[in-house]
Amino acid sequence: MNTGRENEKRHRYSAKNTVVQVNFMCEAPKAKAVSVVGDFNDWNPEANQMERHLDGYWKSSIQITTGHHCYQFLVDGERQLDPRANGVVKLNGDSRASLLSVS
Repeated sequence: MNTGRENEKRHRYSAKNTVVQVNFMCEAPKAKAVSVVGDFNDWNPEANQMERHLDGYWKSSIQITTGHHCYQFLVDGERQLDPRANGVVKLNGDSRASLLSVS
């Protein structure tokens, strides 16, 4: 039988508790506002607003736990997929999201 202490030792180095810095980049030179929304921020458009750069890209660096995550860019209120994503997944109905694998 595992005690709480043995369980704690076994999961102490689990990848599930690892947080990694992830850089997002979205090309939208004419946009007024861009943010990253996903399961890592409860799809909150205010949580991770991106910063505009002179080259037309918007960038943001976010701390995310390891694992697979779904996300989208919100460009002037319109949801967009990331062409650089690891893949695309289907959400509710016909909605799709970009797939991110963090390790």
